Amino acid sequence: MSIIKLAPAFKDYLWGGTKLKEKYGKVTDMDPLAESWELSVHKDGPSTVMSGEDAGLTFTQYLERKGREILGTNCERFDRFPILIKFIDALQPLSIQVHPDNEYALRVEGEYGKTEMWYILDCDPGSTLYFGVNQPISKEEFRERIENNTLLEVLKEVPVHKGDVFFIKAGTLHAIGGGIQICEIQQNSNTTYRVYDFGRVGKDGKPRELHIDKAIDVSNLNPIDSDFKACGPRFITKDAETQMLATCENFTTFETSLDGTIEIDVNEKSFGSIIVVEGSCTIENNGTVIEAMKGDSIFADAGSGLVKISGKCQYIYTCEV
Repeated sequence: MSIIKLAPAFKDYLWGGTKLKEKYGKVTDMDPLAESWELSVHKDGPSTVMSGEDAGLTFTQYLERKGREILGTNCERFDRFPILIKFIDALQPLSIQVHPDNEYALRVEGEYGKTEMWYILDCDPGSTLYFGVNQPISKEEFRERIENNTLLEVLKEVPVHKGDVFFIKAGTLHAIGGGIQICEIQQNSNTTYRVYDFGRVGKDGKPRELHIDKAIDVSNLNPIDSDFKACGPRFITKDAETQMLATCENFTTFETSLDGTIEIDVNEKSFGSIIVVEGSCTIENNGTVIEAMKGDSIFADAGSGLVKISGKCQYIYTCEV
């Protein structure tokens, strides 16, 4: 078993900015740079192995070569790699959108639905995002408000702060606001139904496509109660403080602030993903040593055993439980 460093796939969506290059070390000619897909086997943008004997393979090829056992026994319930992890820089607001659940997405789109978690890496003062509706509405009213451009009146607009956590179940209307950078942990899916786009046009000069009928099929049109904070317990050791951010049937995610050394037991139950979001560290396992900086993504095969992380950093760890 082993640990590897990954290089992302990049996306230049029109609402993106420059902060993934400036703050997270991403190197690409894309301008704007909206997203970097740090841990991905998705056909729309697989990440690439950049360390060890498998350097140059796509992450998809790496998993095919090593076999499903490196995902761990907790992944046996999935018929494909379960998650996708991104950095997102929203210079402008994203479209108001919604994602289907597994049943609808597999039936209609041929891939998983999309439940996701956002960790707010940083944001401009006064930044907001949209999360669900602020009052119950009917499907008929939903359609009418999309068509007459009054949908924003019934959406819940939420102030955003660095370190906030948003758990967004499939079916929740949502949009990241301008001036926000996030780390997104999501199901392995790229299915999005857009319902409002602030009057923008795409690269072809035409309004981007809306998916109104599908959105009506899948949207939860009742308010959702959430305090936008980490959901789980906190663990403190001599050198580290770890907070569970979110857990669901698709992934479990932790945030750790480290000043010293910590060991993670990556056993046969699950792979481990380490995304460094501040500082730098050295990551060691079975003779392999990786120097990791802010913005780097490390993958550990299930069964790798103790993975030692040393340095002064903050990282997000994701696994299957």
